[in-house]
Amino acid sequence: MITDLTKGKPSKVLFMFTLPLLGSVVFQQLYNISDSIIAGRFAGEDALAAIGVSYPITMIFMAVAMGCNIGASVIISQLFGSKRMTDMKTAVNTSFVMSAVVSLFLLVFGVVFCNPMLKLLNTPDNIFADGALYLNIYTYGLPFLFFYNISSGVYTALGDAKTPMYLLIGSSLGNIALDLLLVAVLDRGVAGAAWATFIAQGIAAVVSVILLFVRLSKLVYDVKPKIFDNAIFKRIIVVTVPSVLQQSFVSVGNLFIQGIINGFGSSVIAGYSAAIKLNTFAIMSFAAVGNAVSSYTAQNIGAGKNDRVKTGCSAGAKISLVVAVPFVIVYFVFCRFALMLFMEDGSSATAIETGMEFLRIASPFYFAVGIKIMLDGLLRGAGNMKAFMASTFADLILRVVISFILSARFGSTGVWMSWPIGWVIATLIAYAFYRKGSWKTSTANTL
Repeated sequence: MITDLTKGKPSKVLFMFTLPLLGSVVFQQLYNISDSIIAGRFAGEDALAAIGVSYPITMIFMAVAMGCNIGASVIISQLFGSKRMTDMKTAVNTSFVMSAVVSLFLLVFGVVFCNPMLKLLNTPDNIFADGALYLNIYTYGLPFLFFYNISSGVYTALGDAKTPMYLLIGSSLGNIALDLLLVAVLDRGVAGAAWATFIAQGIAAVVSVILLFVRLSKLVYDVKPKIFDNAIFKRIIVVTVPSVLQQSFVSVGNLFIQGIINGFGSSVIAGYSAAIKLNTFAIMSFAAVGNAVSSYTAQNIGAGKNDRVKTGCSAGAKISLVVAVPFVIVYFVFCRFALMLFMEDGSSATAIETGMEFLRIASPFYFAVGIKIMLDGLLRGAGNMKAFMASTFADLILRVVISFILSARFGSTGVWMSWPIGWVIATLIAYAFYRKGSWKTSTANTL
């Protein structure tokens, strides 16, 4: 259902819009971690490490898809907020054309450079073959990944957070069922986990795109929308390129960090792989709040209602803090139990202790990173991409540099310490940009 976020009490509108996005995150993470959980428990520690070592590379592909999603959703939200329906539909069509070209390019790139990328990460020999196998199968599903992300972004831009949630529920349950069949029953190992993701993601993408265009066909347009428009494409690119760079640089930074971690052996890799999946669950939950604030901000900016943006920021901060509480409690107090979802009873003590140490160092600072990601969403929704990128790059650069410095003295513990340091400083930077108020006069507001 399409929802106008420029009307109603801001705190209530934002809260109700955020809830299904958070629900989507739950099932998205079930979708993402089921490979690791089932592979780790039924195929062993090396299988978990093999999937984990390919994770930073798959996150680069995801980063580009998310960047396209963000660029499209911001512009579509602003056009929808200003009630320019024909331009809005043209922006949707243009976004899909752009995604098709980008996804095919990355598919070719992934197939050619899969093995060289794993070698650059110092991937241990005992997990190299399985890591390459998982990554190759994942790469062939990139068009599905891109089309699903674009359609999901369009739904969110139009104020519909429920449809993506329903699609994710079906896709996640299907992925889990396929994981159990291919890995636990048919003993296909890492390949089975990869094919489960490929099939479930493909079905979700096709259904999502069909439903979206059926719904858009029912809207009334002044003239027939174009398949592609250069002017709108340039406007999308203004937001998309910084978003792709931001998402990609974060993933590239994680590659450097993964390279450091790989030097500590497969047991540390396995523990980190489990912990980072749990950490990603928390971060993506905060990102859901940020995405809600982004769409809310974009629609209200498009409608010229800046005062509602300030109220939405206050409501978004409260939601972020509430979301952080259960993650902090579970990851700090019950981290061993959470990690054992991914591991067999016979997993090494090093793997378990590594995961526990990471979670106990990082999780208390979720309150800070939750606020940061929410503020990033506001800046992005307003089209203030310079401030958005400055906040993100500060976090990334600090984490990478500090990881290299502290790992030389404290080993893997030094790597984990870089996360909270980067988060806190980046949060202060994002807040400073918000207080400065430059987002109110962003060039994107003149769309």
